[in-house]
Amino acid sequence: QAELGLNEHHQNEVISYMRFARFKRGLCLKTVDSCFQDLKDSRLVEETFTVDEVIDMLDGLQSVVHSEVESELINTTYTNVLLLRQLFSQAEKWYLKLQTDVSDLENRELLEQVAEFEKSEFTSSNKKPAADPVKPKLAPLNEGGTELLNKTVACLQEENEKLKSRLKTIETQATAALDEKSKLEKSLRDLQMIQGDQKTNANQDITELENKVAALKSQFEKTLNDTTANQKFLEEDLVTTKHDLLKVQDQLSAAEKELEKKFQQTAAYRNMKEILTKKNEQIKDLRRRLSK
Repeated sequence: QAELGLNEHHQNEVISYMRFARFKRGLCLKTVDSCFQDLKDSRLVEETFTVDEVIDMLDGLQSVVHSEVESELINTTYTNVLLLRQLFSQAEKWYLKLQTDVSDLENRELLEQVAEFEKSEFTSSNKKPAADPVKPKLAPLNEGGTELLNKTVACLQEENEKLKSRLKTIETQATAALDEKSKLEKSLRDLQMIQGDQKTNANQDITELENKVAALKSQFEKTLNDTTANQKFLEEDLVTTKHDLLKVQDQLSAAEKELEKKFQQTAAYRNMKEILTKKNEQIKDLRRRLSK
């Protein structure tokens, strides 16, 4: 049995249309036959005819047959347009765009294939029972619609999986960025606390050193005031004072070294060093004055 390369449903639709076309073709042929029969019954009543009479009869028959065949061909064209309209309307409901190749309509090989298919389908031995004459209008086929929907759903699911994977990657990157930010903020707070502690310790050391310097200054001033009142006591206490001064110098030197370690890059260190230099100069001056 000849096949058209279609699925069963579409092939049944083609058979239905071919049955309709055969019916219309049969009506057309009957009409043409009736034209000839009418000519025979109405005009061929005599045994002899002149050439003009024969020509007149043939012209009349030609006119009638031409009109009938033309009318049938026009009707067939319109019928095919309506059939295409149904198919295109059905396709548009699923947002499809069908295309036709008019050149295939004159393909002799394909035409012979259709003729063989018609012959195999409508021979007396293989003739199938007539279909129900009352058929509903074309509607979107469940099979085609389901296939299209399944493809669309599959594409959407694939796209959804890609979006989920991308979202997961972005969330992972965002979480890592937040963790890194938290670590940096914690490190910054720890550094600020360390710097605050260092500043506090430096301030305490400076205060202690200033207090020591102030105490020494007060002591030296008191010694100078007592010099005029008790020169002898000052001379006796001079050795002790020298030892104390040496101790103080050692303490100042140690303090300077300690400050150098802690404040070698601070302005407070430089200022304090200048103060100590001035104090040392004052001490030397005092010593010279005491020696005098």
